[in-house]
Amino acid sequence: MSAVQGRKLRAGLIGLGAMGRNHARVLSGLDGVELVGIVDPAGDPTGQLRVPVVPELSDLLALGIDYAVVACPTALHEPIGMELAANGVCALIEKPLAQSVDAAVRLVEAFEARGLVAGVGHIERYNPALQNLRTRLEAGELGEVYQVVTRRQGPFPHRIADVGVVMDLATHDIDLTAWVTGQAYTSVSARTVSRSGRLHEDMVAAVGQLADGTMVNHLVNWLSPLKERSTVITGDRGCFVADTLTADLTFYANAAIDTEWEALRAFRGVAEGDMVRYAIPKREPLLVEHERFRDAVEGKESDIVTLRQGLRTVQVAAALLESASVGVTVPVPRSGNDTEPAVQ
Repeated sequence: MSAVQGRKLRAGLIGLGAMGRNHARVLSGLDGVELVGIVDPAGDPTGQLRVPVVPELSDLLALGIDYAVVACPTALHEPIGMELAANGVCALIEKPLAQSVDAAVRLVEAFEARGLVAGVGHIERYNPALQNLRTRLEAGELGEVYQVVTRRQGPFPHRIADVGVVMDLATHDIDLTAWVTGQAYTSVSARTVSRSGRLHEDMVAAVGQLADGTMVNHLVNWLSPLKERSTVITGDRGCFVADTLTADLTFYANAAIDTEWEALRAFRGVAEGDMVRYAIPKREPLLVEHERFRDAVEGKESDIVTLRQGLRTVQVAAALLESASVGVTVPVPRSGNDTEPAVQ
């Protein structure tokens, strides 16, 4: 769009919470983009922003924008998204796409009907460790994949009030697992608990199966003083360990050398393989996400998380909540986007 018209894209931001302020920072310095306005009923308490902060979406639309970043509470994603679509504005909507499957479907249909570029802010896809890991899996470096295990825990986020830990945090792990393996979920089983006195769950343990038979385990909570973001993928040649807090990727090869020293053998195991920690260029994931979405709005081929992929993640999360509610394994409905490419 901007490449054709020879001007910067005009972007707007909706929501000035913790994540919204990060979006504002990145948008303010993004090449080819001008941040022209922000919507937040509370205004800008810091007074540090150099763009207008308006109370209503209609005020932002009046400024004239090519696309908007939606970083308001999840419950508002649908009404805000629908209004943007109705006004022909492209949108990057923070994860999760919506708080229910029905709302996510309506958003998908609204943007597709108008041929608008729209994406979901599943930022883990742009983590350097996971980007590198996906490339190595695609190259067959691990051989057959047996299991994906993720751990995501940390302190309680007071900013979140309208959804529980499944929709807020586990959607990260659902999306990254399907994306990094290239496989859709077929069934899930989950148990949840609530210990913080809130309406929604704050801890989940989940087991799932992917289309190729790979086993999946997710442990997610926001009750721990320890902050952990770990993805471990095990296959027939060893395992990859990605720490997405530090963007480190390590490979542990299957045993290659027998350990003959008896005392060490008892401590370390019968045999050992090589361990490699890869040196990876580490760009900020949020900046990469914005660059990819900007390129998509400009009409360039770009790897973004499409709304249909975001819908699929919401479907899996809803199945987790259903399983926890009824106490049985729940199949995840197949959809036409199971093998949908990441380019929209």
